[in-house]
Amino acid sequence: MIDFDPGTAAPTKGTSQRNGGDLVVETLEALGAKTVFGIPGQHALGLFDAMGRGNLHFVSSRVENNSAFAADGYARATGEVGVLFLSTGPGALTSLAGLQEAYATGVPMVVVASQIPLEGLGARRKGMLHQLDDQKASAANVTKSQRLIQHASGIPSAIQDAWTEAISSPQGPVWLEIPQNVLLDPIMVPPVEDALAGAADNPPRVELIREAVRWLSTAERPAIIAGGGTRRGRAEKSLLSIAEKLRAPVICTPGGNGAFPWNHELSMQSWIEDRYMTDVLEDADVLIVVGSSLGEVTSNYFTFEPRGRIIQIDAEPRVLESNRPGLGIRADAGQGLAALDEALTASVEEGAAETTRSWHGVTPEVLVKESLAKVKARLESQDLARELKFMADIREAVPADMQTFWDMTIAAYWGWSCWDAREGQFHSAQGAGGLGYGFPAAIGGAVGLETVGRPGRVLAVSGDGSAMYSISELATAKQHNIPVTWLIVDDGGYGILREYMVGAFGKATATELARPDFVKLAEAFGIPATRVAPEGVGDALKAGFAADGPNVVVVETLLKMFAPTHLDG
Repeated sequence: MIDFDPGTAAPTKGTSQRNGGDLVVETLEALGAKTVFGIPGQHALGLFDAMGRGNLHFVSSRVENNSAFAADGYARATGEVGVLFLSTGPGALTSLAGLQEAYATGVPMVVVASQIPLEGLGARRKGMLHQLDDQKASAANVTKSQRLIQHASGIPSAIQDAWTEAISSPQGPVWLEIPQNVLLDPIMVPPVEDALAGAADNPPRVELIREAVRWLSTAERPAIIAGGGTRRGRAEKSLLSIAEKLRAPVICTPGGNGAFPWNHELSMQSWIEDRYMTDVLEDADVLIVVGSSLGEVTSNYFTFEPRGRIIQIDAEPRVLESNRPGLGIRADAGQGLAALDEALTASVEEGAAETTRSWHGVTPEVLVKESLAKVKARLESQDLARELKFMADIREAVPADMQTFWDMTIAAYWGWSCWDAREGQFHSAQGAGGLGYGFPAAIGGAVGLETVGRPGRVLAVSGDGSAMYSISELATAKQHNIPVTWLIVDDGGYGILREYMVGAFGKATATELARPDFVKLAEAFGIPATRVAPEGVGDALKAGFAADGPNVVVVETLLKMFAPTHLDG
């Protein structure tokens, strides 16, 4: 390791003495961590030195925010905890937008940030490099909790506790910070041999499930909204069973996309922003909302006015009844739906009379089919042939089991509603809505899939505006030969903002962008790239998927969004 003079923090000589950094690495490895994302920094050098003696695989990004997105993508793709190492001050602060997405979407992460030496803590302005009055306070809005570790002996327990909290529903990122000298100083603590962390149990209360069954036993028009918590809670099997028992139409939110079979006769897919679907949900006499707050997009921009009763299941107490009154059941979606499914089965076995499922004389299955046909007809009436073909060509090119990562771009907004995830997973930045998510998250996802022994090739989709947020990660992809195919849809600016402004004000301001030649830029990093017309996107993606390592496909086209139905009337 590198030994440091405590007065100057300058490297002096090598030694084999273990330090606090070793305890961090050993504990993470004992908990099952295999990969870490981040960027080295002066106060964190003890941590990185220790990592050189361990078995963690380190992926070095070029911007800390992208490191956070990568750890997020790793966790989403694998179901494991993402681990992020940060340096002090500017490095830690730069990660916060990425952590906001993980926090909003419930992604389990353990974040280890370095800190200035102990003697500088407590708001004493010593003028130390990177010094903040209270660094962890900056993370309070974007992490579940924050811990400052002041002694090496406390490192293993603190990390174990943070890991437990990260995987306990509602899942999310947990922040720890360790001062420079605690990471560097020699320790007497023996090597960490084992560390255990189990998710805290979060089942529903029995009387609430009993009441929900009572409501559903007399419902004629039950329906289900499946949010992102459904996927996080691995509740897909229970959701399918409940839907079929109740013959209840199911619609998925953008975060819940993939939680219910796309072509099932009860699937309203993910057309949550269409008024035809809003009409169906408003007409339900009992609506089950699982893993969703009924927020802006899910409520069709707060135009949703349900006439029936709502059963809301969510792991986060703050979500319950935050937008609509109802029977709030605090529970992990997996445990909540499993309990509800079991209770519904028992109710049938006890001889409860089966209620006829009829939507004013129409069966649920026919209602779903007719509603989807109405949505299709609406789209086909809006001169959207280019957009519909473009999305269909991408879907046809992407293997059924490939995971996809979408930035905040027009193609992704289409994807929220029209993307059939099949056996893959659909990941987007709709939780916090920040730009720059797609490519670095895909890098993390690809690394994660390869780490757990699965095919690593993934697709990232960005616009030219969002691509510039993460363009530096071409270096990361090249350095680690990561199998990511990056589709950049170049429309010369912030396309969705341009569309919003023209629609609202008649003209767009500050939405047009100077941008590079993305093909030449990728090639400058040593990454193969191609530019194709919209009609060539499918073949270009197939070629990229068949290649080794990273590659880029650029399509110059202006896509439009479908008309917003919440503004009708």
